[in-house]
Amino acid sequence: MNVADAVGRALAAAGVRQVFGVIGSGNFHLTNAMVAGGAQFVAARHEGGAATMADAYSRMSGAVAAVSVHQGCGLTNAMTGIAEAAKSRTPMIVVAAEVTEPRSNFYVDQEALARAVGAVPVRITSAETAVAEAMGAVATAVGERRTVLLNVPLSLQTLETEAPIVAPPSSKDRVAPDAAALTALLQKAERPVFVAGRGSRGSREPLELLAERSGALLATSAVAHGLFEGNPWSLGISGGFASPRTAELIRAADLIVGWGCALNMWTMRHGQLINPDATVVQVDDDASALGVHREIHLGVTGDVELTARAVLDAYGDQRVGYRTTELGSVRWRDVAFDDESTAERIDPRTLSLMLDDLLPAERVIAVDSGNFMGYPSAYLSVPDENGFCFTQAFQSIGLGLATAIGAALAQPDRLPVAVLGDGGALMGAAELDTVRRLGLPMLVVVYNDDAYGAEVHHFGPGGHPLDTVTFPPTDIAAIGRGYGFEAATVRTAKDLVAVEDWLNGPRSAPMLVDAKVVGDHPSWWLEEAFRGH
Repeated sequence: MNVADAVGRALAAAGVRQVFGVIGSGNFHLTNAMVAGGAQFVAARHEGGAATMADAYSRMSGAVAAVSVHQGCGLTNAMTGIAEAAKSRTPMIVVAAEVTEPRSNFYVDQEALARAVGAVPVRITSAETAVAEAMGAVATAVGERRTVLLNVPLSLQTLETEAPIVAPPSSKDRVAPDAAALTALLQKAERPVFVAGRGSRGSREPLELLAERSGALLATSAVAHGLFEGNPWSLGISGGFASPRTAELIRAADLIVGWGCALNMWTMRHGQLINPDATVVQVDDDASALGVHREIHLGVTGDVELTARAVLDAYGDQRVGYRTTELGSVRWRDVAFDDESTAERIDPRTLSLMLDDLLPAERVIAVDSGNFMGYPSAYLSVPDENGFCFTQAFQSIGLGLATAIGAALAQPDRLPVAVLGDGGALMGAAELDTVRRLGLPMLVVVYNDDAYGAEVHHFGPGGHPLDTVTFPPTDIAAIGRGYGFEAATVRTAKDLVAVEDWLNGPRSAPMLVDAKVVGDHPSWWLEEAFRGH
């Protein structure tokens, strides 16, 4: 077989079972070879969408996915999605054809592009080594949790190779901790709080057992939202999306333990959620991640589950700890507000609460970026950590719809819900075709304020002209109908009956809701966001 066929089949044999992409001449044979090797392929309408679909699929399934792109322009089109994945340490393979002749129109330094956004560049260097290099790329992605760009030069793709394709053993050694120091700190703590991040996914049981033994309250970063859903001692999301009561309780903690969590400026509100007298501990299986985003008192290198179980075994008798009184109103839905809906526009809080009541419990929610994003993130409940996909490490708008597609394919038994702002919806609208073509029973909700709301509320109070960030009204429902969606325009709470009818019907076509939301005020988290620029 030739190198293109061998590389594609080797990737499938190494564990790549889902591929997204836009096919051109350079990646045509590579992609067909992955499919021949057993991988499923989804054609996106834009490479940027394909990259984000692969990212979301990897996050929600726990399996490495791939995005396949043409040389040069196909790769540059995908770069924003690749940057998001790389910043999030998503195990993902970017399979890119490559030209090495600078006189070619397609030439670009693809290795430099990868390094610029934090991805790991790998190149197929010969016919003899092609299979090993392809499998090595997957091993790096999985073993080191990295996004890997696998460049496959056109000049090599047609060469013959006899290298055998043998599936490698799929194992990753988990890092065993030295948990003695953490055990001692937890035994002395009176008000401990656990903040679980992406590295805690799948470790709910040992964390809950240890929290119960030590009397700790439980919270998550945004990307781990839902991990402790239903636990009576769960505070929900820590950081900018935290309710006032959640923030109050975390701020009063005398010990904060970040489990697979960076404890960065978003999760800790630039340190405002950390009491000056509190001890801060970070647990991560990557020693280089400890103390990167803030000063910590103790760093523990170890797998989250193994560390939690080691501490639990050594801890001793159960203590009351921080579980002395009822938590109170830690959910935003329990915080009273003045409904500012009008006859023309619905309050985004009212919209979010009503959607939460209407949607089935088994849901997977993807949220785009923008002023609106705090409302669905805080008000929409999810069944577990696989019910919320949050591609926000690069803070790009326009990724939400593609995120929902990848998440939907990874969690096929749940209702996929894409929650977008009007700016992000229109930026990523091409993938509405992908939703309809795949037959996904997806609900797309657009919080439409006819503006880039974040910029309006950041620069507006300073008296700056806002013509560059405000737009005439757009009938996004009509755009949805053009792609084959059922669609409705929502201006008042009564208009949501269309969503209820769709949910109770056959869902034979996806639905798009163009929700005209009140945009008079910035969302509560926005000031924190701009402080992080």
